[in-house]
Amino acid sequence: MRRRFPAAAAALTGAVLIGTAGCGAGGASPLPEPERPSPTLSATRAAVTGPYVALGDSYTSGLRIPPQNGSPLGCGRSGVNYPSLVAQRLDLKEFTDVSCSGARTGDLTAAQRTDDGTNPPQLDALGAATRLVTLGIGGNDAGFLDVLGRCAIENVRHSLTGRGEDAPCRAYYTTGAGRGEVQQKMAATGERLAAALGEIKRRAPQAEVLLIGYPALLPQDSGRCAGTLGEGIAGADVDFVSEQEQGLNGMLRQRAEAAGVAFVDTYSASAGHDMCEDVGTRWVEPLAPGQGLAPIHPNAQGQQGMAAAVLAALRPQR
Repeated sequence: MRRRFPAAAAALTGAVLIGTAGCGAGGASPLPEPERPSPTLSATRAAVTGPYVALGDSYTSGLRIPPQNGSPLGCGRSGVNYPSLVAQRLDLKEFTDVSCSGARTGDLTAAQRTDDGTNPPQLDALGAATRLVTLGIGGNDAGFLDVLGRCAIENVRHSLTGRGEDAPCRAYYTTGAGRGEVQQKMAATGERLAAALGEIKRRAPQAEVLLIGYPALLPQDSGRCAGTLGEGIAGADVDFVSEQEQGLNGMLRQRAEAAGVAFVDTYSASAGHDMCEDVGTRWVEPLAPGQGLAPIHPNAQGQQGMAAAVLAALRPQR
């Protein structure tokens, strides 16, 4: 018997579209500020100085996490995203957050249009005076959330035809029409990321640069999601999606090491806090998220956990 998870392909595909398009921040009604769990932010780093510039996509901007602020509103920046928490903990007065929901590596050097305004090229915020840079990007380039959407489609298709493969999504990407697609996108993303890291170092030669990984969306044991995700995607395909995220983080780590910058492993830090956990424990919202929050994206507690990982990764100051 194969375990199955999220049945509503339409709901999953809608959630994926929210994640990839970076929509929802600009037109949403103001939400009440949630209770904030106390973050475990390590070690005061008074010796770290600014200016600090935060670059990245929706996992950095804090899509739909109140309070939403910054310009343009379409970028979905939260006042309690991990860059804001890091800047606050380090008492950095010169802090600029130019992260934007839906951002790809190309948006680092070109303007990005959103549903509510245009975000200038993110790297334009850098300069010779910059002393700290965090970058969280790559998931949109690699089409990671697209894989989730494809898994929903393939599982529904095979359920309707009664073919009964144990992992129709894995089959699609390994032996079917999508064979080699993930690897090709990952390789291309890696090359663009390498170029971006080189440009960051050129524009901000004195800065400490940290490349931020993605937190765990799913548990290692897909069976733990049975009560949360319901019926629809084969358990073996949930495992396949988890493998793809680990592959994405592995690529990010390799590119960081090759560029001589630090890699921040938020995946390990978020173990046991995936979207299949209960409210108050999870760092990532499930397909049916808490009120007003973005599905398959970090919540306020997740941003706190990511901030703690960033602080722990900073070089010791002399």
